[in-house]
Amino acid sequence: MISIRKYHINSYLICNILTRWEIRIICRNYSTDTEKLPLRTLKRKTELIKVKPVIDVKTIRAIGGKGGDGCISFLRLWKNDRAGPDGGDGGNGGHILIEASTSINSLNHLNSIMKGENGEKGSNKDCNGKNAQHTIVKVPIGTVVKYDSTVVGDLSEEGSLFILARGGAGGRGNKFFASDLKQTPVVAEYGANGEDRRYTLELKSVANFGLVGLPNAGKSTLLQAISRAKPKVASYPFTTLKPHIGMVQYRDYEQISVADLPGLIEGSHLGKGLGIQFLRHTERCSCLIIVLDVTKNPYETFLILKKELSAFYNDLTKKKQLIVLNKIDLPYSEESIENLINEVGADNLIKLSAKYGLNLSEFLNKLRTNYEENFTND
Repeated sequence: MISIRKYHINSYLICNILTRWEIRIICRNYSTDTEKLPLRTLKRKTELIKVKPVIDVKTIRAIGGKGGDGCISFLRLWKNDRAGPDGGDGGNGGHILIEASTSINSLNHLNSIMKGENGEKGSNKDCNGKNAQHTIVKVPIGTVVKYDSTVVGDLSEEGSLFILARGGAGGRGNKFFASDLKQTPVVAEYGANGEDRRYTLELKSVANFGLVGLPNAGKSTLLQAISRAKPKVASYPFTTLKPHIGMVQYRDYEQISVADLPGLIEGSHLGKGLGIQFLRHTERCSCLIIVLDVTKNPYETFLILKKELSAFYNDLTKKKQLIVLNKIDLPYSEESIENLINEVGADNLIKLSAKYGLNLSEFLNKLRTNYEENFTND
């Protein structure tokens, strides 16, 4: 077994020579800690100012493929110049389907207009046209399909499919219309057009964990500290206008997705602020991360958030919750924290500073524990 301490080998060379299984064994033997520790981010983040938020609502137009036209043809042989009709049928147009997949976490890749492939035309000698291939577009798990404000599809499981638009049927050639009474029909069908429909796709679940809190609680700063995501950080309310996703990586190659959601305010379930359009993301999260500003009476803030979540959907308060007291580097009152501990208990409460990285390792370990207890069992 190669030892990293004994041989000073370039890390790039190691990754190209050793297999992934051998690297896992080296990391396991080299580290004295457990295998499930989070990885330190060594690669520098991009310095580009432009960030790519998650698109969670998309209006699309799906057009199924057109069927191929039937063929009008008559077979003529050297011994029989009137051998009869031999026009083939056209091929069917392709459907447009969406498939739920764990490899996709947003709707950013979807085009506003999706068109299916057309079927081939029929030809002579009784040759039918080729059926078009169906167009399958992958979408995240938790995508809801609405048609005229009515929910017609809910892709909540891996591999579930929904047909957005069916392709048109192929036209029949003149061979089909031949009969005893009419042996030389000079007629064929055009291929039918595919369905043309408009849908609204909504993503209810963008990540395994969702950061919930009032504006300026430090959610975006926390996401930057634990992942490579770059949400905008500023000191004014509603800095985050769209959700951002960060991936937390662990040493055993496990990845956990965490979403930074726009801040909630009192009355969000009634349409105030930006919270109501993003509260649906919390419905299918395995755990909610409640981020509280320790300097602004966290106990009262927790009661406000609890009220808003229960008013929007009562089952949200029954989900597993991880309470994060952020900004412990600033002066705060211990009395409000004691009231909060009496309300939720000390087991699911973590004090940290996302800006300076205090207690982040403890937070990531609890994040992994909650992930294994809740998400992996669903």
